[in-house]
Amino acid sequence: MTLPSYMPTIVDAIYFIAAVLFIWGLKRMSSPRTARRGIVWAGGGMAAAIIVTFFLPGIHNLGWMIGAIVVGVVISWIVGRRVPMTAMPQMVALFNGMGGGAAAAIGAVELIRFNVALKLVTTTLPVQPQAQATAAGHLGATELTLAFVGVLIGAVSFTGSLIAFAKLQGWMDRRFVFPLQRWVNLAIFIAAVVCGALALAAGIEGHAFAWGLLIAFFALALVFGIAMTLPIGGADMPVVISMYNAFTGLAVAFEGFVLQNEAMIIAGMVVGAAGTLLTQLMAKAMNRSLGNVLFGNFGAGGGAAQQEIAGALKPIDANDAAVMMAYAERVAIVPGYGMAVAQAQHKIWEFAKLLIERGVKVKFAIHPVAGRMPGHMNVLLAEAGVPYDLIEDMDDINPEFPNIDVALVIGANDVVNPVARTDKNSPIYGMPILDVAKAKNVIVIKRGRGKGFAGIENALFYADNTRMLYGDGQAAAGELVTGLKTLDA
Repeated sequence: MTLPSYMPTIVDAIYFIAAVLFIWGLKRMSSPRTARRGIVWAGGGMAAAIIVTFFLPGIHNLGWMIGAIVVGVVISWIVGRRVPMTAMPQMVALFNGMGGGAAAAIGAVELIRFNVALKLVTTTLPVQPQAQATAAGHLGATELTLAFVGVLIGAVSFTGSLIAFAKLQGWMDRRFVFPLQRWVNLAIFIAAVVCGALALAAGIEGHAFAWGLLIAFFALALVFGIAMTLPIGGADMPVVISMYNAFTGLAVAFEGFVLQNEAMIIAGMVVGAAGTLLTQLMAKAMNRSLGNVLFGNFGAGGGAAQQEIAGALKPIDANDAAVMMAYAERVAIVPGYGMAVAQAQHKIWEFAKLLIERGVKVKFAIHPVAGRMPGHMNVLLAEAGVPYDLIEDMDDINPEFPNIDVALVIGANDVVNPVARTDKNSPIYGMPILDVAKAKNVIVIKRGRGKGFAGIENALFYADNTRMLYGDGQAAAGELVTGLKTLDA
């Protein structure tokens, strides 16, 4: 079918509209109140960009494209519907890795196609290197370089995200280290760059690519993504996920330049910029540089001897805890990943509503890296129906803790650990924390005496003003609800 001559202009116009929808949707996602509508706007822009791509001049393999879209939609729909909120970080890591892998695959296909085309040209046209590339109807030096960079970044994002997924899913140890690991990782990265550079130089000079160099480049890029993620502790996963999200966006943007596709360029740049800013915010929230996240020891369980924690764990039963909060003036609820695991957000909100009905001022205190991905706790609380004006960020709520009568901690550990301020030998030293220890009373709902995701003891649990309410998060929250209702009976 012959398309009208003005069709490319229409395609570009719709790509522009889609870009506006991407940016507008991202802006709406910055607030929990408008995030759902932002997702709809951005999704509409993506749908428009996908549909109009079928009308690009010279488009082919339509059957494969439609089949891939159908398979992807079906799988993502089923997974999205079935995956519980507790596994949302894993799903985000996995889907992000798929995006990076797709970008790397696009770059790989373009490099292979260029290699084949260049071989055909060099056997028939004894012309200059750039002329050979042009005669092959394919990539010039700039596009070729961007294709290599896109493959490298996309491959790292792909395998790195898969390792992050495996760690979050519990299929792998949270941290895997061995002697001289950093030097080994550096050697892998340098070897990948050298192989890519040699293959790139051969292409620009007009020679056929060495298939061995190409295969080595692809393989080393994939291996580097694995090697870079293996030593990173589980407590750094929020930063790692956002970093790989930025990598995927950059890879897509680079491959968009290679394909001269405006929608890929814009979408990739938006995702890359957003992921980069989010990574910086997450690292800042932990008071650490990105380099320290990638090469430091946070989440390793500590290297030097940590300070001994004085005191003892003091239990409390649910009825006494309920009475304490029922007659408090101010209560702060601090959720963490344990709340997600127990799926206790609905019971906790039910308990909070009962407190509010009794005239208690209740707020939810959220640490920027609580959970296993950025915004994890906000998503859980929104799912439970908690009003947004009751949710406070760390910087806003910290000055209020000295005036809080009772702080109820459910599932949070490392983000409330006072050793981050006091113990220089602790792997989390210097990380900003919620000042829960400054509250007049602290009640911690905890399944057992286990350590947090960073693998260290929590001094808050041994403090004089802290009581431990042992049990499953949802069950313990239910007992608190029952205790409050008994008071009103």
